[in-house]
Amino acid sequence: MDDRGGSFVAVRRISQGLDRGNNCHSTSAEVVAGSAAWIGRGLSCVCAQRRESDARQSFDLTLAQEECLQVLQNRIDVAYDSSIPEHQETLRALWNAVFPEEELRGLISEQWKEMGWQGKDPSTDFRGGGLISLENLLYFARNFPKSFQDLLRKQEGDRATWEYPFAVAGVNITFMLIQMLDLEAVKPRTMVGAMFLKFLAENESAFDLLYCITFKLMDNQWLAMHASYMDFNAVMKATRRQLERELLREDITRLEDLTSYSLLTR
Repeated sequence: MDDRGGSFVAVRRISQGLDRGNNCHSTSAEVVAGSAAWIGRGLSCVCAQRRESDARQSFDLTLAQEECLQVLQNRIDVAYDSSIPEHQETLRALWNAVFPEEELRGLISEQWKEMGWQGKDPSTDFRGGGLISLENLLYFARNFPKSFQDLLRKQEGDRATWEYPFAVAGVNITFMLIQMLDLEAVKPRTMVGAMFLKFLAENESAFDLLYCITFKLMDNQWLAMHASYMDFNAVMKATRRQLERELLREDITRLEDLTSYSLLTR
């Protein structure tokens, strides 16, 4: 993947908590800029790897799976455009879901840094993940608000001094899942991608749900590895391996059966 993102931002923890009250139809913090890209170059070693055998595999799809894959691919292809009112409203909806008692002063505002964006204009961070990365965050905030807030505020576990920026990490997770599931291919070329399309045909929100599971799993790996911001790629690799193992278990018939789903709380 090309370098579509900016430099990463590490967040230094100073205090605990923020002070504020169908189918397919105030964590007080210092922010420090680093030299490596989180989106793009920073994830190339995590997401773009394929085994030689993968290129020779192809899995046939049912008509329902083909239709659902096309719908998801259409979502993936949409870039965030700050001039489109619907995109603006989605961004505002994210703020309102996360900070319902604090009025957003503008789509370009220093306030966005409180959510873990790299600067005052979060649209610059969507370049690596497109509109779907924003939609994933909004789905997470609305459907699993407790887990979302716990991760945002870094409330669980023995945290590192230098933490990953929440929102930017979320964009990376979207990109990693697209690569892992091979969602830009006409047909899946990996078993894990084929398994996911079975779930997608049964649940049009399967990608968004898997995103939530993956975000929580990533944070669990972060804590287990006693990671700091320089370890982010290693944590993402470990997260991907664990997720692949869970998706390929024979007893999994839906995403809610994944062991990591139990990590989520509403």
